[in-house]
Order: sequence, then structure tokens, then C-alpha cells
Amino acid sequence: MELHNVVSSNLSKVGYDAGSQTLLIVFKTGSVYEFANVPESSFIELMQSPSIGTFFSKNIRRRFPYKKVV
Repeated sequence: MELHNVVSSNLSKVGYDAGSQTLLIVFKTGSVYEFANVPESSFIELMQSPSIGTFFSKNIRRRFPYKKVV
């Protein structure tokens, strides 16, 4: 999975695996979370959003199953 650096006050990197529909979020604190069953369209919208953090909070966090990796 390729990780993309993002400009955000809380998020540091974002990665996505289309085959498993897994979204990986790396926070600036160093915490890493995997979100499952995330459609590719949601990843694309996240990356194109003028505010990645706001989009993440409104459209991904608590809407998809997740687990803390690190």
C-alpha cells in the first residue's frame, strides 16, 4: 500500500488498498488506524477534499469498521 503525505492539522499520511477496500490513516501523533470496507470513491473524495481532516471526521470516522494498528 502506497502512503501519501497529506496537508492536515491531525493527519499525516493516508493509504488505500482497492483490493481489500482498506483505508490506512496515520495521525500526526503516530497512531495508525485501518478502516475496512471503504469504497474507492470515498478515498478519492478524501484525497480531493479541500480539508482532508474535516472530510475524514464527517465521512469516514465512525462510519466504517476500524482497528488501531499502532
